[in-house]
Amino acid sequence: MRNLFTPLLVVAALPAFAQSSAISGRVVGSDSGPLPGVTILEQGTTNGTATSADGTFNLSINPSATLVISSIGYATQTVAVGNRTTLNVTLQAAASTLDEAVVVGYGTQSKADLTGAVTQLSGSVIENQPVTSFEQAIQGRTPGVVINQGSGKLGQGINIQVRGTSSVTASNRPLYVIDGVPITFQDQSQAGDEPLNPLADLNPNDIESISILKDASASAIYGSRASNGVVLINTKKGRQGQTKVSVGYYYGTSAPTRFRQFLNAEQYKTLLSESFVNSGFIDPNDPTAYPDLAAGFDGEGAIDYNSAADTRWDRLAFRNNGKYKLFGGGANLAQYDFSAAGGDAKTRFYLSGTFNDQKGIIIGNRFRRGSLRLNLDHSIFENLKVGLNVSLARTVNDRVSGDNAFSNPLQLNALSPMQYAYDPITGVLNANTIYYNNLIDQALGSNRAGTYRSFSTAYLNWTIVKGLVLRTEIGGDFLNLNEDLVRGAGTQDGGATGYAYNAQTQTVNYTNTNTLTYNFNLGEDHHFDVLLGESYQRADQKVTAAEGRGFPTPEFTRVASAAVKTGGNTSFGTGYAFLSYFARANYNFRGKYLLSGSVRRDGSSRFGANNRYGTFGAGSVGYLLSEESFLKGNEVVSFLKVRASYGITGNGEIGNFSSRRLVSALPYADQSGIAPDAALGNPNLSWETTKQVDLGLEFGFLDNRITGEVDLYQKNTTGLLLNRQLQLVSGYTTITENVGALRNRGLELSLNGRILDGDFKWSVGGNMSFNRNLITNLPTPIIPTGNTLSRVQQGEPLGVFYGRQYAGVDPANGDALYTQADGTSSNSYASAPIVKLGNPNPKFTGGVTTNASFKGFDLSALGQFTYGNDIYNAAGVYQSANAVYLDNQTVDQLNRWQKPGDITDVPQARLYGNNGGGGQTATSRWIQDGSFFRIKNVTLGYNLPADIVKRGHIQTVRVYITGQNLATFTKYTGYDPEVNTYGLGTASYLLGHDFYTPPLAKTYLLGVNIGF
Repeated sequence: MRNLFTPLLVVAALPAFAQSSAISGRVVGSDSGPLPGVTILEQGTTNGTATSADGTFNLSINPSATLVISSIGYATQTVAVGNRTTLNVTLQAAASTLDEAVVVGYGTQSKADLTGAVTQLSGSVIENQPVTSFEQAIQGRTPGVVINQGSGKLGQGINIQVRGTSSVTASNRPLYVIDGVPITFQDQSQAGDEPLNPLADLNPNDIESISILKDASASAIYGSRASNGVVLINTKKGRQGQTKVSVGYYYGTSAPTRFRQFLNAEQYKTLLSESFVNSGFIDPNDPTAYPDLAAGFDGEGAIDYNSAADTRWDRLAFRNNGKYKLFGGGANLAQYDFSAAGGDAKTRFYLSGTFNDQKGIIIGNRFRRGSLRLNLDHSIFENLKVGLNVSLARTVNDRVSGDNAFSNPLQLNALSPMQYAYDPITGVLNANTIYYNNLIDQALGSNRAGTYRSFSTAYLNWTIVKGLVLRTEIGGDFLNLNEDLVRGAGTQDGGATGYAYNAQTQTVNYTNTNTLTYNFNLGEDHHFDVLLGESYQRADQKVTAAEGRGFPTPEFTRVASAAVKTGGNTSFGTGYAFLSYFARANYNFRGKYLLSGSVRRDGSSRFGANNRYGTFGAGSVGYLLSEESFLKGNEVVSFLKVRASYGITGNGEIGNFSSRRLVSALPYADQSGIAPDAALGNPNLSWETTKQVDLGLEFGFLDNRITGEVDLYQKNTTGLLLNRQLQLVSGYTTITENVGALRNRGLELSLNGRILDGDFKWSVGGNMSFNRNLITNLPTPIIPTGNTLSRVQQGEPLGVFYGRQYAGVDPANGDALYTQADGTSSNSYASAPIVKLGNPNPKFTGGVTTNASFKGFDLSALGQFTYGNDIYNAAGVYQSANAVYLDNQTVDQLNRWQKPGDITDVPQARLYGNNGGGGQTATSRWIQDGSFFRIKNVTLGYNLPADIVKRGHIQTVRVYITGQNLATFTKYTGYDPEVNTYGLGTASYLLGHDFYTPPLAKTYLLGVNIGF
């Protein structure tokens, strides 16, 4: 039987062999350059392949097959093969990406039909960048969006403003939505006085696109949470065709972008000696004074006047003393990543994994993230599709103390260079320094935050009839944060027996959204796109924390081992919920007249019983002039669109129970009881409301080789959410009310051009944003206490600096001078009026980009700039204050006044004297221009020739070198002009403060990507 069936099988197989044929070819762009990675798919089948690095392909197909040839950024071609065995195809770039699908709220729109202000970025601009979160990689690329990293600490909170600051004390961060799910973007940390960045849990390499909704037309579909803009993040998906596998690796090293220059031991000794003498601390004839300098140094700071030490404390704050070091102990970083994507007509998939490890430039700071992601799409039937996006990330952040803490490594700057870091006899860390030697914390303490995070979505898409689609999805953001803070015995916070704190935070944030969309035409002229939807979101947070003191040995660090469980033991929960209904309609008449409107009804548990629900809406119009007969086919004007919008959005990012009068447990001795909370509830509490108008112009010239956008907007925010102080006799301390108003006006410009488009390609682009903020109504100014000059008052921008005007030094006696009310100068600090000294809000911000390629080489560069903002160097009152304290000083303080006739801005050195320092710090002396231009990123890459890499059964190999934060041009003398300390508080109006804030890192890395 076996011999009988064998020839039958052969005969049956012959038709199959006869029906297939081979075709080969090459795909190039309009410049005749090869296009790698182009999908070649036999129409109606799952049979396909992708072009190699030189644009060539080979594929077995059925006779008379039709091929679909597609690539992102190019117009898709459908080609009938016929009898051909070779096929050469030229793909044309999509016209200024006008047919590009732009991600908007609950859907997509073509860029040409868009009537709102939306900036969309491809995930390719953030791939393989030495950053912990994607926001750092898009700085300077997004008009109207100001991103401030704050400091060089890894994984720390980042400040983002979309079209200015829209609130005073409520959140100013945009709403973040990943794959349709609003996520937890608020800091969840319990163990630090500075925020963690929850967005650092997302792997940037998994991002397909980022859309930033800026005006009300684009963002009002998110209603009560859209006043600060909305950031939509879509992760990568699999596409029909050949499976593509890629692996990547990079390794690099970092160092601080800048150092400050401090006095060495000899200089310190000289300046401090003057300070002692000038203040009368040294007088052999005065029994209340020190007899000599040696006694003075020893009596005030326990400093040996004859010490041989010359310690550069400022460098000890940085890993490897701030030097580049490729291996062993340096601020190194590495990343390994893997991805596979593909599928057929039924099922598409994207699978990825990555591990990132960065050692920060600050001692003790390290960030690690491992992540896995699986995105699946499956077509059950032609009209029924299901999908699942699942991710899991593990993030470990070894943190450093806040800027305002003595344990912050940069506060080592204050220590005397005449004192040793390590005892020269015993070799142990020296605890007898003028201030705390926080290197002890590095040896005997730790502060680790470990997070498990999952962003996940499941959906079902049902096309009921042509154009009518029902989509239901459920998504979750699951966050589990464990924080362990240990301060061993011998540290400042640990005392004699040690201290430990542990907090466990669990946040579950889930959303169910159901939408019905209908796309239809009425005749040839009228196109409609209608959306109806409902959404429910709930977020719950549970926190359990414990602390203790008294540990038997340094090896015991868990709270359970503590002899005393102290007052930090707590357990609490909180949460909020939103119930929303929304609708949107887009109308297109003859492809050139555009009309759009949206409305959303939001209910929130955060607001008062009398204002639980709010309605938000927007309308917009657009006119495609380039579709008119008088411009269509014009060789100069390729694209021209004007648009206008108006809408109302809200901001409800406040405490979950600010509207309610609460009671809590309050034990007395061993008896239980309850007591009212200090905050008085407000049943009338409601959203901040922002009304925004936007006028926009989009254009393209010379076959869209030059493209750009111009937007003019005004945002008026009313009903600011503020805490009002109450008289204590009421039994309550504060009440949250809707009080006050502010305004933002701005102009956004962006321009891009393809300069050369042949074998050598070169494009440039840039954007610039102007925003003017003004408090238009505020009954009572907000004047914070502490080491800050910021205030909020009517008629001024948010967070302006107020204090006394420093007027230099009296050449006759070295006194610090201050400008008086009549314009004269006097050494009377008290009589000088308090005036406006500076503005931390920039006059304009922006960025420039350039990209070039030739054969296998590619080069990209990004520059970022800010102009016209002021920075208050709050640490300068200690370290640049003409030796008013024992703190080591910056070298510019050597230019102090010493004798009559000296012309200088540095007063005479007087220890503990109010001579430009001490009690005279609220002045303009430490306010400087914070303008800067930074070469943010430069990447040079090379794609190895296809004939070489194919020998190893590889499709593509790309090697690249990247430099991050390469150079900064600024007049600011501090560590970094792109700073904002969190050590003085997290209020939105505390802008432009630098207080022992670490600089950003300058990084060099070498990487390779391999495709199979």
